[in-house]
Amino acid sequence: MTTTYIKNQPQVMGIINITPDSFFKDSRCESKEAILSKIEQFIEEGASIFDIGACSTRPGSAPVGEEEELSRMRNALEVIRNAHPDICLSIDTFRASVARMSVKEFGAQIINDVYGSDPKMAETVAELDCSYVFTHPHEVDSSSPDELIRKIFAFFADGTKALREKGVQKIIIDPGFGFGKTMDQNFALLSSQLELKALGYPLLVGISRKRMIWQTLDITPDEALNGTTVLNTLSLIGGADILRVHDVKEAKQCIDLYTRYYNNKVQK
Repeated sequence: MTTTYIKNQPQVMGIINITPDSFFKDSRCESKEAILSKIEQFIEEGASIFDIGACSTRPGSAPVGEEEELSRMRNALEVIRNAHPDICLSIDTFRASVARMSVKEFGAQIINDVYGSDPKMAETVAELDCSYVFTHPHEVDSSSPDELIRKIFAFFADGTKALREKGVQKIIIDPGFGFGKTMDQNFALLSSQLELKALGYPLLVGISRKRMIWQTLDITPDEALNGTTVLNTLSLIGGADILRVHDVKEAKQCIDLYTRYYNNKVQK
């Protein structure tokens, strides 16, 4: 149930959006120069996984067409692979066609599927033998926080079993912070990560600059870096293996400090 890139400490996944409308403007990279600059910045700051998205999934956004997403992604991956042939690429897409192209043509290692809506995705990922980020869906659920946590646990227990039966073996679970969840549900989920870890899969947490931070603090996403670091720390305590972030340097520092703390704690 493990994946080859998971090392002895949590990893940083840097977000690079090849879109004009992602909710955090500093993650948008539309030109070749901007893409390479962001990749090189993230390498220097300590990212080990680079999550490339060509179709915005921000709340209220309308997804671009398949051909447009394919064109955007192919153009970006050509630029990235020519300059950095060996870095670990994660592809943020809900389309099996984009996943196939990215792995077949550019050697992407991870498919980060935030919707799980394409019926061809599981068989495609199984055939490609790449890692798959399996995300809790976006549907609004009015359940109490405790009841929602039980539903999320059942969703992953049943869903990962179904994926394995279809041949998908390299599974990462993402609880889907922010997607269709209330503030109370989000924070209950954050406090329940260890329950998800009991399923035995690597855990990806994407909490960076999300509404649960800036709405709680009555600030804007641009002002939410400090809050992101606080919640990233809590997610590490809860067993996060990958932090998906807009701000790589701060996330890497957070991991380094947490790792130093944890290593000294367990040696007592």
